[in-house]
Amino acid sequence: MDEILAYLKANPTYFLATVDAEGNPQVRPFGTAALFEGKIYIQTGRKKAVSAEMLAHPRIAICDMGKGGTWLRIEADAVEDDRVEAQQAVLDDYPGLQKMYAAGDGNTQVFYLKNAKATISSFTAEPKTFEF
Repeated sequence: MDEILAYLKANPTYFLATVDAEGNPQVRPFGTAALFEGKIYIQTGRKKAVSAEMLAHPRIAICDMGKGGTWLRIEADAVEDDRVEAQQAVLDDYPGLQKMYAAGDGNTQVFYLKNAKATISSFTAEPKTFEF
């Protein structure tokens, strides 16, 4: 998990794929990945469509293009953690978000990745797969 978190931190804009209410795929850029209590967390706003999508269909995918011709793909369940402590931990990692979000504000929402399978691939090396 440490290698996956380090990859996301080194390549901070990744693409998050969800499924909307009609079953259509939705992909959008995201940029949070924080470690809290041994789990990787992502953050969004409760008012956004992505929030409703992850709550209704928690299986998500993440794709991140790295430097040097590598890429990361993650399949995971997004599990909401509504504790203020979890929200604050993510916001502490991303101080720039504190202009828009505050722990316990009713809009800040964090999810941790569960049942995750992550693969780092390239055209020049064997894929490395991790499960957490």
